Amino acid sequence: MSLTPSRGCLLDLPWEDILVPHILCHLPLQQLLGLQRVSKAFQALVQLYLANMRCFDSSQIGPAVPRAAFLNLLKDNKVLQQLALQNCSDWLTDRELLPVITRNHHLYHIQLKGCAQLSCHALMVISVNCPNLRWLSLAHCEWVDSLSLRNLADRCKALEAVDLTACRQLKDEAICYLVQKCSRLKSLSLAVNANVGDVAVEETAKCCPELEHLDLTGCLRVKNDSIRVLAEYCPKLRSLKVKHCHNVAESSLSVLRNRGVELDVEPLPQTALVLLQDMAGFAPFINLQI
Repeated sequence: MSLTPSRGCLLDLPWEDILVPHILCHLPLQQLLGLQRVSKAFQALVQLYLANMRCFDSSQIGPAVPRAAFLNLLKDNKVLQQLALQNCSDWLTDRELLPVITRNHHLYHIQLKGCAQLSCHALMVISVNCPNLRWLSLAHCEWVDSLSLRNLADRCKALEAVDLTACRQLKDEAICYLVQKCSRLKSLSLAVNANVGDVAVEETAKCCPELEHLDLTGCLRVKNDSIRVLAEYCPKLRSLKVKHCHNVAESSLSVLRNRGVELDVEPLPQTALVLLQDMAGFAPFINLQI
């Protein structure tokens, strides 16, 4: 009796019940793309998987995702829940992204960090088509403006995490509107934005009692008063980043530090504080950033 396995036995397994949900889902996306070249049957199998894929992360493909590959991979998918697009800034525009968004109304996680060629219209389309959105990264997307952010806040009130790092068009008023509408926020980054000040931080503290992580790195207008309000209104805060916030001092951070909140700046040694106090009498107000 021959011990040689019959050819095509893998493909004889039920595709939708076995191969797609229990086998192909464990293969890296790059390997799946290579599998397509084995035969027409494997190509059809992979296309079925891609059409039913719940999570797409462009970083799984390699350091640079070709435009044609992106369009082909997601052309038939209507069930995406997570979309992470990195290393696509050279070619990703509204033209490529918006058809994917409008076909997938179950998206709850979208990563667009550094996608600089998109426009505020993209955020409008996301707002309309993704009512269940909970996690959104727009870091280094300088095209994000106040109007598109307000539209997002009006329609996506289940948001729990938003990254607005280096979205430099946004000012306090836009941030205030966001936190007023999206009071479930647990994580918010407003880093690298010199327009953000105490008004936005205080409103965030008062509107988002579930807040756990706040990044204010490089927010030069943030001062001690808003940090004190944060300590008062956000009992669940676990981490706060204030590096390069030159108007934030240990006098406001100490309450959070004593509560166990993770801070990205260290207090000066006690001996240094005493020395400075003796010399100039301003130890509680010195800038502790290093």
